[in-house]
Amino acid sequence: MAEMHTPRSLIVTFYGAYGRAFEGPVPVSALIRLLGAAGVDAPSVRSSVSRLKRRGFLLPARTADGSAAYDLSEEARQLLEDGDRRIYGASHVSEEWLVAVFSVPEQERHKRHLLRSRLARLGFGNVAPGVWIAPAHLAEETGHTLARLHLTAYVELFRGAHLGFAPTAEAVARWWDLTALAKQHEEFLDLHEPALRALQSGPKPTPEEAYRGYLLALDSWRRLPYADPGLPRELLPADWPGDRAAAVFTELHERLRDTGAGFAEP
Repeated sequence: MAEMHTPRSLIVTFYGAYGRAFEGPVPVSALIRLLGAAGVDAPSVRSSVSRLKRRGFLLPARTADGSAAYDLSEEARQLLEDGDRRIYGASHVSEEWLVAVFSVPEQERHKRHLLRSRLARLGFGNVAPGVWIAPAHLAEETGHTLARLHLTAYVELFRGAHLGFAPTAEAVARWWDLTALAKQHEEFLDLHEPALRALQSGPKPTPEEAYRGYLLALDSWRRLPYADPGLPRELLPADWPGDRAAAVFTELHERLRDTGAGFAEP
């Protein structure tokens, strides 16, 4: 099974993994070198950086010697910090649920789609029209996201317990597509578990090999903690593959991240 890593996604992944360690903005020349090591050519880097600039993720800057460079916007830094807690944080067990209820006036109905899509991307399940649910530990990040998109006027957030009437595990299977989530975990395992086995039995990778392997693994993994928001294990099927996928990523991170930093250093 092949895997697609878009240049724009890899640039975001690079800034999350290594770009924030640079002293000051990342030079364009460094971006071209470091994304080139992951198979992205220079024109694709430049065009993707331009799109990220238009979206407000990157800001044009200059290094101390006057070279062209890009820095993260404040919103991008918040986005990556929220992502750190998802991607690297310990597994959360929320005894409560976070419920988002929204209502959008008809004349602003385009914001309904934006709200639905953002809540889904945060990992919320859909209970009913205008009612979405997620583990309560996502409250802070949800607040950041809604504020960043200027959507707080349309949403009310609540914490609470599920009191019925269906068993909670049965309700969770309606609110989330658990079959699709399991498939995403299995696809990650198909692609990256063989790489981990090779690391376990082979020689230590060079800094460039570790950097490339880590960037690609992280680019694959970072979507999963959003699709699967940390649902309580007792509410999931017995053969849930998410535990194994998380263990594989954790070991790849431990084996590759710091070694790869030797290649990514300016």
